[in-house]
Amino acid sequence: MFIARQPIFKRDLDTYGYELLYRSSQHAAGYDGIDANLSTTAVLQGLLETGVGKISDYSRVFVNFTRDMLLSDFLEVIPPEHMVIEILEGTILDDTLIQRVQELKKMGYKIALDDFDSDLSKYELMNDSDIIKFDIRSTPLDAITSQVAEAHLRKKTILAEKVETLEEFEHAKQMGFHLFQGYFFSRPNIITRTTYKRQYKHTYLRVLKELKTPEPSYQKLTEIIETDASLSYRLMKIISHRNKDQLSFSIKRALVQMGIKNFERWINILMLQDLAEDKPDELLKISLVRSKFAEQLCEASHLQERKIDAAVMALFSTIDAILDDHMENVLASVPLSTEIKAALINGDSLLAPIYHAVLCYEKGDWACVEKWAGELNIDTELLHDMYVQAVEWANEVYQ
Repeated sequence: MFIARQPIFKRDLDTYGYELLYRSSQHAAGYDGIDANLSTTAVLQGLLETGVGKISDYSRVFVNFTRDMLLSDFLEVIPPEHMVIEILEGTILDDTLIQRVQELKKMGYKIALDDFDSDLSKYELMNDSDIIKFDIRSTPLDAITSQVAEAHLRKKTILAEKVETLEEFEHAKQMGFHLFQGYFFSRPNIITRTTYKRQYKHTYLRVLKELKTPEPSYQKLTEIIETDASLSYRLMKIISHRNKDQLSFSIKRALVQMGIKNFERWINILMLQDLAEDKPDELLKISLVRSKFAEQLCEASHLQERKIDAAVMALFSTIDAILDDHMENVLASVPLSTEIKAALINGDSLLAPIYHAVLCYEKGDWACVEKWAGELNIDTELLHDMYVQAVEWANEVYQ
């Protein structure tokens, strides 16, 4: 079973919830009704066993349901406060289904209509729905003004999905959309930026410079860090969390325990947290999920010794959006290895298959996932647990 999540944003870019993208690993390239039922059942079982909070960070999850699954009692295993029931495009509507949707509403479940603009038969369910989804890739925003107006009249929450650019996000906001789904938030806002945001703290630059020497000195790193009270405090928090039984320690001792490679990862995470301060929280969370997932993929492949490099590569995969500039321009001033930069800019690197596998999984492109997993000789049955662990780790780090 492959399961990924895609964030859904409110107008202020706070995270409202996540849509779960999933597919049975045995049928990753195809998708029929039987597979949809089996996949949804497996997802609900997984949510029940793992806990909704671990995959959604205690936000709501949007889950696609076929007619058969809607009519079954199995979906009720997930508490209504955690789930939005998404009715798939093409679902056959009749009195039986409408009555079932009304029952689910009374239980407290929220109902979303998927691809509303292309399936007008769902007008019958409009009164019983909470969220109306419009796919702006299949039907442009300017072509759905009447449907949007109808949804507003009925006081429904309206969601624009497959929003890929910041211009589309702003257009949808102007039309009165409440929720937004897509990868627009991970694009650099180059048009509106006035100055290139190179707000690297001097301390970070000194640390990174020392880390790039042939033999980084723990003593020099300690001296640099101790000049920055904020960085010292945050590093101490990380170490104390990793070593709960240790009552006291020095910065130097903490660095030695971490090791140079792990310390480099954490200093990069702390730097990105500072740089992304005015960006959506989800942007840094995605960087963290990608980083841990890339590390785990390396461990399961022939690239075990490159796992920290892969983690750093994936961590910096959103740096263009964080700094609002093209990736090439940003990386020119960041002291990363040539191999990491090549993977992020043009994919010409030993680490590129890891990077492609991470991005394909995140987008729910399962055929692409199988291609890269095969190239890396990774058992696809391991991917779900790896991804969930990466999400859990990211949630923990972000707190």
